[in-house]
Parts: sequence; C-alpha cells; structure tokens
Amino acid sequence: MSHLQIASPERIHPSLWRASQLSRSQGRCTDTGYNQLSAELPGGGWPLGNLIEVLVQQPGIGEMQLLRPALNRLNGRSVMLVQPPHLPQIAAWASWGCAPSSLLWVHAQRAADALWAAEQVLRSGTFGALLLWQDRMRNQALRRLQLAAQEGDTLFIVMRPLAAAEQSSPSPLRLVLQSTLQGLDISILKRRGTTHTRPISLHLYPDTRFPEFDHAIMDRRALVAREPGHTLLELAH
Repeated sequence: MSHLQIASPERIHPSLWRASQLSRSQGRCTDTGYNQLSAELPGGGWPLGNLIEVLVQQPGIGEMQLLRPALNRLNGRSVMLVQPPHLPQIAAWASWGCAPSSLLWVHAQRAADALWAAEQVLRSGTFGALLLWQDRMRNQALRRLQLAAQEGDTLFIVMRPLAAAEQSSPSPLRLVLQSTLQGLDISILKRRGTTHTRPISLHLYPDTRFPEFDHAIMDRRALVAREPGHTLLELAH
C-alpha cells in the first residue's frame, strides 16, 4: 500500500501545527523589537488580540523596557494601564517616544473593578495596548479576558508574580522574566508550538556604569513610585 501524502497542517487550518514546529497562525502580531525574542514567538512577534502573561519576581526588573519598542509602534493609539504598581511619569513616557496624551491609567479599589475596567478596554476596540497588573487571578477571569481580547487587536499584557507559573492558564503565550546584570533572561513557559527550553538573554542596558542597579532605575522612569498621602487624581494633575 502506498503511503498517503499528508498536507501541511496550516493548509488544513491556520490554527493547526506540528508538535515540532511553531504555530504559523494568521493572527496579527507586532514586532517585539528584539530579534532573538521575535524569532521564538509564533508569527514573529507579540500576538495582538490575545492575552499575554508576563511573570516577574517583582515589578521594575525590566518589563517596561521589554515592551518599549512595541509601545512605540502603536501609531498614536492610546495605552491603558490598570493597577500599575507605580504612578506613570509623563516626562519619561514622552522621552520614550510615547505621546503623553495617549496614556491613561486606572487604580481601582477592588480587584473585581480592575478586571471589569480591563474587559471594557478590550471590548472598546480603541486602545492600542492594555497593561494589567494582578497578583491573583482565577482561571475563569483569565478566560473571560482572553475572549474579550479576541474581539479586537489590542496588545494585551498581564503582569503576574512568578508563583502564577504553577497555575494553568488559557493564555497562548506565557513568559517568565529574570533580571540579569544588563537586562533580562526570558523563559517561554508556554507558546503555540514546540517547547522552548533555553532562556533568551536580552541586553537592555549595554552602556551603563553600574548595570546591577540600572535595570530597576531605568524601568521606574516610566512608572514612578507612589508617594504616601497622594492619590492618583492628585498626582495626575
């Protein structure tokens, strides 16, 4: 009996791929700005209209620097920050090439309110990027946000602690960030395609005198620590 020739999976359906290869989904992506990272992501960049989880040991290790190139490619579309750990510093965002008028943020009293706000942003279809910080999230909440994200083309990033790596997630892309002297080691915990086993090392601060400190200093230029006794409304004006 002659062997039947099997068509390549993507010809059958764009959501199919072999276990030994990366998914070649037809969904939209935006370049990460880092060739080493983009080469390891299905579609060659950050998938738009999907929930992307970024797991960090603590805020300010370089996650904002990591996203900076993608945020600069939004062509003036607004960026929404929900529950940022520090207040945005407008001058720093402007120095990054991000229009101050396009930056908005929400600080909710309850986690449920923050999740509601994030869902409305995704369903509105008007924002170029949504960054959400949450310590604890139920799988049901993640699924709801993933479904909302799929209705548009927003770059949607959820920042979570490293402990979340032990939990299952509907997110098609999950990254673990570890700080290094000059940048980040990025481990791909989950992606559509073959398993990734070796961390990707990015040099974010190659020209610094004291690289062991700069990764925190540079990242917090975009998010400045909240001062006691001030509210978001007071500092926003």
